[in-house]
Amino acid sequence: MSTSAIRPAHDPSTWGPSLDEAVNTVQAGGLVVLPTDTVYGIGADAFDADAVAALLAAKGRGRQMPPPVLVGSVATLDGLATDVPDGARALAARFWPGALTLILTAQPSLAWDLGDTHGTVALRMPDHPTALALLARTGPMAVSSANRTGNPAATTATDAHEQLGASVRTYLDAGEAPGGVASTIVDATGETLRVVRAGAISLEELRTVTVVEDILPPEPEPEPEPEPEPEGAPDASDQVAGAPEHSEPEEPAEPGERAEGAEPSTDPDRPGGDAG
Repeated sequence: MSTSAIRPAHDPSTWGPSLDEAVNTVQAGGLVVLPTDTVYGIGADAFDADAVAALLAAKGRGRQMPPPVLVGSVATLDGLATDVPDGARALAARFWPGALTLILTAQPSLAWDLGDTHGTVALRMPDHPTALALLARTGPMAVSSANRTGNPAATTATDAHEQLGASVRTYLDAGEAPGGVASTIVDATGETLRVVRAGAISLEELRTVTVVEDILPPEPEPEPEPEPEPEGAPDASDQVAGAPEHSEPEEPAEPGERAEGAEPSTDPDRPGGDAG
């Protein structure tokens, strides 16, 4: 089993050796834990299929939940995605680096395997100096929240190490991550931009830049089929006139009660929801 180490990465004037080790780890196909502007993430070279598979295995999850890709600059959009809508470009220009994830159509020529993405990729540029310094040297990284699936996302390198252990070779420790609200996810693969997970950037803020639709309401539940009358049941005409009906009265709704739709998930293990 490979050894792992927690390396200090608080201060740009002294983090050089730690960053060198993390870069070497990524280039060798290993896994790195890095801080982001929300939680700590577990990352791998996005173009190394074996490394991405190792990332999913370390978390205990399958290909059906592919990790998003963190990038170091807005210019990377056209290298990783195709048919990028003008509205998505405007959102990236306004909110990157920051808590905005864009789901886009992936470039079909890219030699990568992130899992069952159905031809899409979720991209985000984190607002954290250590993460951006690493991404500037490694290029795009597949990054998921640094936790075992089902456990809380780590907000310190030590938390991440306790969950992931020796499956990760290098841990970059930049102190406690802010945690808090996850990134807002916008699907830009359809005819209109649409929020698919509410997060740190509100719909109103998005709409100051471009037209963005709200989360789709939940599908209404189908009406239950009426049960057939049992054989021998008395016909309505057989009831005694004026006899009270033997059915339970409907209970009145509580004041202000209404049907609620599905709340948007901020689970870091949702597709596109990782690492904030």
